[in-house]
Amino acid sequence: MAKDIKIALVGNPNTGKSTLFNLLTGLNQKIGNFPGITVDKKTGYCKLSDSKQAEIIDLPGTYSLYPKSKDESIVFQVLADSKNSSHPDLVILVVDATNLRRNLLLYTQVADLGLPIILVLNMTDMAKKEGIDIDVDKLSERLGIQVVAISARNNSGLSELKEAIRNTTVIATQTEGADMHVLAPEAIDFVKSHIKTDNNYLALQLLHQHLPLNIFSSADHEIFEQIKKDHHFESSKLQAAETISRYRYLGTVLSGVVEDTGAARKFIFSDKLDAVLTHRVWGFTIFIAILFFIFNSIFSWSSYPMELIEYSFVWLTEFGHQHLPAGMLTDLLLDGVVAGLGGVVIFIPQIAILFAFISILEDTGYMSRVTFMMDKIMRKFGLSGKSVVPMIGSLACAVPSIMSARNIESWKDRIITIMVAPLVSCSARLPVYTLLISLVVPEKMIWGFINLQGLTLMGMYLISIFAAVIVAFIMKFLIKAKEKSYFIMELPVYRMPRWSNVLYTMYEKSKTFVFEAGKVIIAISIILWVLATFGPSDKFEAIDKKYAAIEAQKDSTQISTLERDRSAEKLENSYAGILGHVIEPAIKPLGFDWKIGIALITSFAAREAFVGTMATIYSVDNDGEVATIRNKMRGARNPDTGLPVFTFATAFSLMLFYAFAMQCMSTVAVVYRETKSWKWPVIQLVYMTAMAYVASLIAYQLLK
Repeated sequence: MAKDIKIALVGNPNTGKSTLFNLLTGLNQKIGNFPGITVDKKTGYCKLSDSKQAEIIDLPGTYSLYPKSKDESIVFQVLADSKNSSHPDLVILVVDATNLRRNLLLYTQVADLGLPIILVLNMTDMAKKEGIDIDVDKLSERLGIQVVAISARNNSGLSELKEAIRNTTVIATQTEGADMHVLAPEAIDFVKSHIKTDNNYLALQLLHQHLPLNIFSSADHEIFEQIKKDHHFESSKLQAAETISRYRYLGTVLSGVVEDTGAARKFIFSDKLDAVLTHRVWGFTIFIAILFFIFNSIFSWSSYPMELIEYSFVWLTEFGHQHLPAGMLTDLLLDGVVAGLGGVVIFIPQIAILFAFISILEDTGYMSRVTFMMDKIMRKFGLSGKSVVPMIGSLACAVPSIMSARNIESWKDRIITIMVAPLVSCSARLPVYTLLISLVVPEKMIWGFINLQGLTLMGMYLISIFAAVIVAFIMKFLIKAKEKSYFIMELPVYRMPRWSNVLYTMYEKSKTFVFEAGKVIIAISIILWVLATFGPSDKFEAIDKKYAAIEAQKDSTQISTLERDRSAEKLENSYAGILGHVIEPAIKPLGFDWKIGIALITSFAAREAFVGTMATIYSVDNDGEVATIRNKMRGARNPDTGLPVFTFATAFSLMLFYAFAMQCMSTVAVVYRETKSWKWPVIQLVYMTAMAYVASLIAYQLLK
């Protein structure tokens, strides 16, 4: 096989670069980190012919080679450093055909680095609809490179792109853009002489940003700084001059290449839509209505598939007990593994619905409008508009959301965002909320169309968002920083969602939930089953003797009741029961018993473990009857009062605890990784746990 060609995908945000990456590589991709840093590195392989394949690297989206965040700085480091392990043989620069002039600014910078390059015009179908006509051949001739028109959304133009890759040369063919040598000629000449290069633009870029490149020694960095000092090199002024010069050059390139007959119509429609969706009153009203619709749908649409899954596991457990040989191994399999797994799988419909809506909001461009609307409000509370993206992303999972905070330029804004993002209720809390809500909130409709359970669920999410904003406001005064933050964002055009992408997101996120959370929950379920089944031998022997003596005096009709009592007493004296009783005094004021205490402990590995723990505990503590986890919890009684364990006060107290507590070791790990200090995750763990305890205490004492 011929040597693999290494290709870097480069482009502005919202150009469809990642969609193209997925189309080219399919499932043959992996995610790691760039060496020495925590920025995600997406790589994959694409077969070009029987004897040739390409390794494709999806570089972070950026508007120019001058970075505004950690992610963006990677692009220059990879392209400028020939010794970098990700340095490409070929660059595919993806641009939005509906906004060609703005997108080509980055192209001219990358092209001037002297790398072989192919220009990909994406969204050409959208451009035609908007009345934009691009002469691809003329553009290719003027730039001196291959230009390929595609539509990644419609999967068109892919074969032409692969053909262009096969036909590319290892020598850069592009015509030289605007002359950068005139900006700082003497300083550029000194750098070229020092590093032995003929590339004017590389020399200019090294004067702007040589420190991130590891190929240079400390002596080299000192020489670059001295050159800047000797020649009065003012980076910010020269960057502005470069941008003006490049746009002037692009004006000549695009003259007669692009004909836009629909620009006025496009902006009139977009402006009319934005006038409503980003309005200071109607915009927020519509956003709240959308949120309500989502949470209402999570309950309404998922009820039938959830019941089907729930009763399937009940049937499986009954079938297992009837046909498998009685014994410890069968009990472990059915009451440990199957019970724990059932506690995960039942929530797939709700997880799928939540992620479907998130995907639709992102695909249509509406999520960007929400970010824009929230900027002014967020600033009053110590955050920026860019903080909205991680916080909304936290509705799915806090881990990638915290990582996405790298795009926030201000250190203070970034730290505050990281510290409050886990307060926003994630999908891991969804199973806890829906289980508890189904126990204490009646399934009825208000005014014929508002689902009361859905309304309660929305309330829990709004409480978590409100809490995050309040904590951010407090941290605004506690964390000091001199730098000022700013917010610049491009609003993408409105588009119909890609339904294939929505379905793929539902599948991927559901699969991740089952396999990632499932592994933890099954492991915890097995350990819990062992801890709940076994205990100190002297205590278990005493219980057996006690009930053997009672059985001798009872008739057969009372034996089943005795078995249930024996099972309950053994559970209470098991290792799990002992652990639960140790922490019970601390959690009793919150309305929690020792069984809930065990679930709180296991949930610090993963919040979803609550459901699996309850399923396992109540499967061990049974009288031989197989029932759904909800029915088991609904029938649980306090041995002292005879009242239900899960009252409205207890359930609401428990939901508040899960809303605020930092019960996710993955989040603790990623906060440490992003801040490079144990200080911030420890502060986060302490303040969130304290906040959860106080909120639960107040709620239970007021509602009981």
